[in-house]
Amino acid sequence: MPVEFIGALGSREGSESLPPSGPVIDPAYVAAIARAHEYAGFDKALVGYHSSQPDGFQVIAYAAQHTERLKYLLAHRPGFLPPTIAARNLASLDHFSKGRLSVHIITGGDDADQQRDGDFLSHDERYARTDEFLDVVKTFWASAGPFDHEGTYFKIRNSLAALKPFGPSGIPIYFGGSSEAALEVGAKHADVYAMWGESLEEVRETIARVRAAAAKWNRADRIRFSLSLRPVIGRTEAEAWSRAEYIYETAKSLSAPAPAIVHPAQSVGMQRLRAAAGRGAVLDKRLWTKLASLPNARGSTTGLVGTGEQIAEALLEYHKLGITAFLIRGFDPIQDALAYGREILPRVREAVAQRDEAFGVVTAEVA
Repeated sequence: MPVEFIGALGSREGSESLPPSGPVIDPAYVAAIARAHEYAGFDKALVGYHSSQPDGFQVIAYAAQHTERLKYLLAHRPGFLPPTIAARNLASLDHFSKGRLSVHIITGGDDADQQRDGDFLSHDERYARTDEFLDVVKTFWASAGPFDHEGTYFKIRNSLAALKPFGPSGIPIYFGGSSEAALEVGAKHADVYAMWGESLEEVRETIARVRAAAAKWNRADRIRFSLSLRPVIGRTEAEAWSRAEYIYETAKSLSAPAPAIVHPAQSVGMQRLRAAAGRGAVLDKRLWTKLASLPNARGSTTGLVGTGEQIAEALLEYHKLGITAFLIRGFDPIQDALAYGREILPRVREAVAQRDEAFGVVTAEVA
């Protein structure tokens, strides 16, 4: 099975343990971190979505002009743009980047953040809307002529897509979400189903559940899986764990609420990560969950701690389960990306190539 590495770009430097600095949009930083990921050998870089952050379409358009090979994964929340406009915007960016775009559909698990942009649908209604949204987007990209659509959330008449995605394979759709509603929609639509970093057993179970749901659409063997992790790398294992503890303590000191105050997470994925942290700071051999226990913890917060060789070995265990894409980002964004490119990416790719050769598998490029 081929392996894909995805990094992450922000519009300025910062992380949970590194206070943001500089203007909210720092063009020089965007260009620098994009080039760092390309130099390090990443396949793609994610630009995330939050109601308080700059527009990802614009960030990717700028970054793509400063790189040649690096592909981009745009996080997009359905519902704020009509599906035909979103389809045109995505296809346009795909053309300007010469086919280097994928889209990561994130429906939204936090009512408060949705409402900041004017969305007051319930959690399950949002996923029902996402399902219909993706139906329209795919029709728009595939239709040879005008089409109509009348559904629960969108009504379209005589829509004609003059602009299709850049390449014949289209724009790959990544999909995130851990709830039952998310699983059903993702199983229907996703080219790649994205998960946050959980234990080997939990990842195995989720893959089985998604494949079972995808079988209803005859897609069980077509869907791929990605896993998001935050590697903490050191020259020695002791150094790596020391750095992880420093990251935790720094992030804890930067967390606004008092330690006794824990905000309930609406996101099922975040609930699962907090539950994992409750079972122990380290699961399996080196899955580090401690950051997920912080009161303000949000999003991808679990990681792997060790030397480059040890982290590569842990990633390969997930690869054996069917994970073919790893979204990895660090706490010192540029320096960590470069370290991953030196210490982790080559080791994993070489091991996967050797494994595929041993089993007679032809490793194809992933979209």
